Amino acid sequence: MKIFDGHADIWYDVAKKRKLGEENIFKKYHLDRLKTGNIMGGIFIAYLEQIEGQDDEKEMFHLINSTIHEIRENQDIFNIIREKGDFNRGIVEGKFDIIMGIEGLKAIGKNLDWIDTFYELGFRHASLTWNEENHLATGVDGDKERGLTSIGKEAVKKMEKLGMIIDVSHANDKTFWDIYDNTTKPIIASHSNVKALCDHKRNLTDEQIKAIAKRDGVIGINAYKKFLARDRYKQNLERYVDHIEHIISLVGIKHAALGFDFCEYLYIDKKDEDINPIGLENASKAVSVLEELYKRGYNENDIRKIAFENFMRITEMIL
Repeated sequence: MKIFDGHADIWYDVAKKRKLGEENIFKKYHLDRLKTGNIMGGIFIAYLEQIEGQDDEKEMFHLINSTIHEIRENQDIFNIIREKGDFNRGIVEGKFDIIMGIEGLKAIGKNLDWIDTFYELGFRHASLTWNEENHLATGVDGDKERGLTSIGKEAVKKMEKLGMIIDVSHANDKTFWDIYDNTTKPIIASHSNVKALCDHKRNLTDEQIKAIAKRDGVIGINAYKKFLARDRYKQNLERYVDHIEHIISLVGIKHAALGFDFCEYLYIDKKDEDINPIGLENASKAVSVLEELYKRGYNENDIRKIAFENFMRITEMIL
């Protein structure tokens, strides 16, 4: 069975390596591991590093240019999802189903025309913030009393009107609820876990999980080990699936998904186990999650929903 990964920093990696003069980055660094792990696509993210004094707009141009170049070089294997029906077309054609995403809109400042530009370039997903405060919203490292700004409220309404998927991962609690109160369509948490199982600032409360489910949204469970458990002996594949099961027990199987956030390839000076849990060290091990779900008694129809159909449903509802 194939897997759709709700969060992969592929475009960020492409841009970073293109600065070093490399080409053909997806096929060279990612393709084999994704295929081994049965991953058939995902939300591929353009992420802007948080560097003080950086020209964010210039860096965003580089990210976009790198992304467009990589897509043109991989038309034989990429299916870019832009509208209803595109997800299924990729499955039929056997290509990688890709939703183009942006993690944090810091680079646009207060200029919401950027959102139109992103949309015209094929981006269909965005979160308003990473962990920082910006002109639109507040991440988990920001002021707890600060949420969406007035222009941030305009931004989510524009995104919703265009048909972009709004992602609440990395938002602080107030931003989360402000997004919820200023939108009407499904929202997602592409790579967030369960606070009831691991009390981390990046994880979601049961109330937030219920709110996402009420909107018919999905939560993609993150494989970053520190979001799974405080106890390092519990930072493993089994604990990852525990987070999936918590979502299912709380709100039902149609709201549980996979958002691995594998990023060991970004840290060439570290070993895989420094970032990801035992048994789920990188994308090549993704299929182990499905195997564990089978062991726990889930049937093929249920596992298919978790593996890719729940994200597929979101594209049909929003795009």
